[in-house]
Amino acid sequence: MCIVAEDDRRSGRGAPSRGGAGRGGWRPDGPRNDVRRVPSGEDAPRRVRPDEPDLPDEVQAGALDKDVRRDLLSLDKSNAEAVARHLVMAGALVDEEPQLALAHARAARNRAGRIAAVREAVGITAYHAGEWAEAIAELRAARRMAGGPGLVAVLADCERALGRPERALELGRSEEARALGPDEAAELRMVLSGARQDMGQLDAAVVMLQTPELDATRTGTPAARLFYAYADALVVAGRRDDALRWFLNAAQADVDGETDAEERVEELGGGVEA
Repeated sequence: MCIVAEDDRRSGRGAPSRGGAGRGGWRPDGPRNDVRRVPSGEDAPRRVRPDEPDLPDEVQAGALDKDVRRDLLSLDKSNAEAVARHLVMAGALVDEEPQLALAHARAARNRAGRIAAVREAVGITAYHAGEWAEAIAELRAARRMAGGPGLVAVLADCERALGRPERALELGRSEEARALGPDEAAELRMVLSGARQDMGQLDAAVVMLQTPELDATRTGTPAARLFYAYADALVVAGRRDDALRWFLNAAQADVDGETDAEERVEELGGGVEA
């Protein structure tokens, strides 16, 4: 089961990102929650463990994705609620306060460590927090429990972050990698392109991204991220003019403003038409 948030580097630079890819089940919609403790006004007080971060009363289990909440039905009601609320907090904090988000995710794991969705949430939160080894361990545990390809691109990027690009490339040749859908496969190729760069194989890093999906007529975030990564690989390989063209393509495709492609165009002296 995959419950994690999108795998992207918010600046848009480079291959993806120290972020996660999946259905986003544990990240609630709406504004971020205040993490201050608010006195409870409910009739039945919630059980709080002293080693856990505080849960504001306005953070509700109902903000969690319904499929993930269904996975928690094997727990007693009180524990399931606490786990869900910790996951909601982890999702709300993961971008701006990743260490506190990880504390909430770990609290959920301590209460429900046999549930794959919880272990995956810990893994992706650890990834955001830069705890690469913990992220690998948790994501592998989730994959053992739930089956499926898992977050192969995230695992590969963790290997890169630990200075093991060759292991990232091995993951790219795995059965799990072959089971990925088009967008997930593109994310993995971006990581593998980065691994090639880590190893000094700059031309191979460019070739890694030359697939049918590299179509300048495409728009949307997946296309923009792929074009951006390709342009970045071209820069590293010393192909400035080609890089400028693909940063322009990325800027045009990026309808949601997920990358800094326009800034990169300016850096290369290309300008962007209004």
